[in-house]
Amino acid sequence: MTGLRHILIAFGLCVATGGVALAEPSGLIRLTDRDDLFGWEAVGRVDIGASGFCTGVLIAPDQVLTAAHCLYDPAGQSLPVEMLRFRSGLRDGVAIAESQVIRYAAARGYDPGAGMSADNVRQDAALLELAMPIQSALAAPFRLHESPRAGQRVSVVSYGQNRDSAPSWQRDCGLLWRAEGLMAFDCNVIFGSSGAPVFVREGGRARILSLVSGGNWQADDKIAIGMDLPALVDDLKRDLRVMQTAPAAGTGFRRSQAGDGARASGAKFARP
Repeated sequence: MTGLRHILIAFGLCVATGGVALAEPSGLIRLTDRDDLFGWEAVGRVDIGASGFCTGVLIAPDQVLTAAHCLYDPAGQSLPVEMLRFRSGLRDGVAIAESQVIRYAAARGYDPGAGMSADNVRQDAALLELAMPIQSALAAPFRLHESPRAGQRVSVVSYGQNRDSAPSWQRDCGLLWRAEGLMAFDCNVIFGSSGAPVFVREGGRARILSLVSGGNWQADDKIAIGMDLPALVDDLKRDLRVMQTAPAAGTGFRRSQAGDGARASGAKFARP
């Protein structure tokens, strides 16, 4: 797509820091009550230290999918897993379930110093492994959708800056274009929406089409950017399996696990 790289450079979506919850912007539904949250319990907040967060979603009882750039500090160093906790269905201080992260794998091709380049957005996904699986009866994991089509209607469930205490659901937005492993949506995103799942309906249940990597949330015509997922998620699952049996060095991908002091180097955190 012509100008794709230049378009993406303008769209950075950083990890959010905690803020006071405000009234929801137009087009968003705040999932406050337990009944409102029904069916969306597997979407949660990935808490990073004391005040940072991204959005994540369960794709298995012990696996959370989120954006890779959430796992690096401003100097481009990979975060220790001790800083990461997933809180499923969090709303107003109460989570459906929560667990510490024990290890994670970021996509091999992701470079925390490359910002919102097209190549980087294609790889902006990571898989977190939880210390304690979350029962499917509490939060049923979502499957991936593998057949996007032009003009498809989608929805997004996310946390965000100034809407961090409960998930927000935009029940209808659209797939604007898809090209070269990337997608653009006219969805309402903001800091902290990184890693938020973009859903389509299939067989009566929502499935994950993409993840929010970045977006232009300050413009009137809001745009979110995501990536194709199926092959990427397969690689991440394989990398997590390797981590369970192999030493940390020499695997060729960035990762971190409990007790691992490894750091990425030579990178800067993506900024808007």
